[in-house]
Amino acid sequence: QVQVVESGGGLVQAGGSLRLSCAVSGTIFSCNPMGWYRQAPGKQRELVATITGDGTTNYADSVKGRFTVSRDNAENTVSLQMSSLKPEDTGVYYCNCRQFSRDYWGQGTQVTVSS
Repeated sequence: QVQVVESGGGLVQAGGSLRLSCAVSGTIFSCNPMGWYRQAPGKQRELVATITGDGTTNYADSVKGRFTVSRDNAENTVSLQMSSLKPEDTGVYYCNCRQFSRDYWGQGTQVTVSS
């Protein structure tokens, strides 16, 4: 059974930084891609950043230049380094692992950016 567990959310002031981490277990297969989505109150879940097994990244326009996604293939982990945070980055951040066209999600971690 695939398990996806996030950590690292919290409260930060605008302009600050946070690092999210995610570990995937219970599978011998790698995630491709794996990455991060977020959901703000009253809004739909949206892509933040993903990374494939060969390191190809994809970012939402709103976070380009501020967020960096990285992964450790050996450990099946993915991280999101967030800098220059804005209040509009507030939301629940979900880690995603895709395997053979099936999505696995973590429980989410809250990120709150105060102005």
